[in-house]
Amino acid sequence: MSADLWQRGCERLAAELPEQQFNTWIRPLPPADVADGGADGVLVSLRVPNRFKLDWIRNQYAGRIESILSELAGRPARLELALAPREPLGRVAQPANQPVALGQVLHKGMHPASTPAAPSSAAPAQVSVAAPAAVAAQPAPNLAAQTPPPSASRHRINPALTFDTLVPGRANQMARTAALHVAGAPGAMYNPLFIYGGVGLGKTHLIHAVGNALLKDKPDARVLYLHAEQFISDVVKNYQRKTFDELKAKYHSLDLLLIDDVQFFAGKDRTQEEFFNAFEALLAKRAHIIMTSDTYPKGLVDIDERLTSRFDAGLTVAIEPPELEMRVAILIKKAEAEQAPMPEDVAFFIAKNVRANVRELEGALRKVLAYSRFSHKEINIQLAREALKDLLSIQNRQISVENIQKTVADFYKIKVADMYSKKRPASIARPRQIAMYLAKELTQKSLPEIGELFGGRDHTTVLHAVRKIGGERQKNTELNQQLHVLEQTLKG
Repeated sequence: MSADLWQRGCERLAAELPEQQFNTWIRPLPPADVADGGADGVLVSLRVPNRFKLDWIRNQYAGRIESILSELAGRPARLELALAPREPLGRVAQPANQPVALGQVLHKGMHPASTPAAPSSAAPAQVSVAAPAAVAAQPAPNLAAQTPPPSASRHRINPALTFDTLVPGRANQMARTAALHVAGAPGAMYNPLFIYGGVGLGKTHLIHAVGNALLKDKPDARVLYLHAEQFISDVVKNYQRKTFDELKAKYHSLDLLLIDDVQFFAGKDRTQEEFFNAFEALLAKRAHIIMTSDTYPKGLVDIDERLTSRFDAGLTVAIEPPELEMRVAILIKKAEAEQAPMPEDVAFFIAKNVRANVRELEGALRKVLAYSRFSHKEINIQLAREALKDLLSIQNRQISVENIQKTVADFYKIKVADMYSKKRPASIARPRQIAMYLAKELTQKSLPEIGELFGGRDHTTVLHAVRKIGGERQKNTELNQQLHVLEQTLKG
């Protein structure tokens, strides 16, 4: 009866909760002890491996678990949470990537007593989908002879980075569409696919999404993700050992190669030579190559022209900094994934103050959510202001109109004095308009105050510059990239 009640309760939770939440917080738990409490109803005792998980489950899921178990039992159920005792030092711990606890309970005919204790921590990316019965039949693992790594480790693909978890928007529309085409028909179109853009804009997420989509359709596909520095390291090791046949066997046999930050190949001639060979071999067998970089192929420095010309031979697309609406959508979606719905006005407040990239947005969101949980306060604009006060004060202190003028003047190679002058040649007027636009975007100054700091110009002149540059930014990829670089520089 006890195992049956807990099993049915877990099945209900699995149907109600998002898969990632269930895999992270509920699946690794050991089966609960269910006892008849007489007049008190059903007593459910659950042992949790650490204090953090205990507090989180108590705050986020305990009420729902009690409600489900009460409904299934037909009488009140009370959930008691306690820390699990630590394993004796002499015992070999169960690997964290095997969901034996809940998985075995859900497996028909298995008695809960045979289930080992849950691991102390289990990341969703490491949850195994192996058959529970097969797991139970295995003896304690021999650390000297481990089984082959799971596919996620072999391919180095992060299973959490999918097209479903990527927030679409104008900033990544072209790159996302191209990536979807590649995932659906690798080797056919857009080969190679070259994706470029600033840091933290989602390039890595996108190429992992392609890898995950292909592996879902073809689990036996030979897919590999790696950072350019890992390829460099492989070349160095094989050069020292004189084992280049091993290097070729590893890379030339792939169906899909995903490689991040190819700008790191700059100045490394032997690495470029080996990558060129791998590149040619993969294209010859109609394997697909997707690369990312911080700049477009022709903008790469100290990389052989024969490589850059091949980078540009397929499809080159940019990922741009997310616009305000996309930043808001990203915050709301990621907050929902954390089971902490965020009011839209708070999302707008954060999005307006964190403009640079998705990574900074996620960092700001984590601060706000943590502040809310630790202070036991609901999420609102005042709480977000308190949680992000350090970030906001740094921005307000560092970004001044004078700093913007100097940074823009250095970037476009004009004199700072030209920002205040009455000169109107395009080589000066354009950077001046860009500086006005950034001053309005990144400071709290009013239009008249900005005009005064630009040589006593009228506020209508500033407004014209802000509208002109803002409108062009939506259409001109090159200008958008320049503005992104300037914003990153100003924010330090």
